Order: sequence, then structure tokens, then C-alpha cells
Amino acid sequence: MRHCSVQVRGLLLREELDRYNALMEVGSFLESQNRYDLAYIVQKEVDILILPGIERLKEKGRERDRQTEAYLEAKRLLEDEDDEDEQ
Repeated sequence: MRHCSVQVRGLLLREELDRYNALMEVGSFLESQNRYDLAYIVQKEVDILILPGIERLKEKGRERDRQTEAYLEAKRLLEDEDDEDEQ
């Protein structure tokens, strides 16, 4: 079974995380029994389950980019004001 990243797991809701952990346990058991055909189906369910966490991670990245852009714009404006004051 393939685990998702720690970042994604950290953004799953409690209910999603509980379900994720249970599915991973079931999938690991199935793999230990060489039932890879069924483990594949469980992995697909895990992949669907983590989609909201992936979207939350992407949104965090977009928000960080917006904050960086706002900071750089404010810094540029401040530098422009300083240049005007020097003249």
C-alpha cells in the first residue's frame, strides 16, 4: 500500500484520517495474504479519500504565494517612496 505524504495526512479531517488508517490496515493485511487484487481496490479508495487533503495542501500553497506577492508589492512600494523622498 502506498501512503500519502505527511503534509496531506496532516490536513485530513479526523474522520478522514481514521478512515485512511483503517483502509491502510486492511490493505496491508490483504498484501500480507498475497491478495494484491483486493489491495488494489483498497488503494484506489485511499486515493479517493485523500483528494480533499491534497486540495487543502494546494490551497495552502496558493495562499502562501498570495502572501508573498503582497509582501513583495508592499516592499516595492516602500522602496519607491524612499527613492522619491531622497530626490
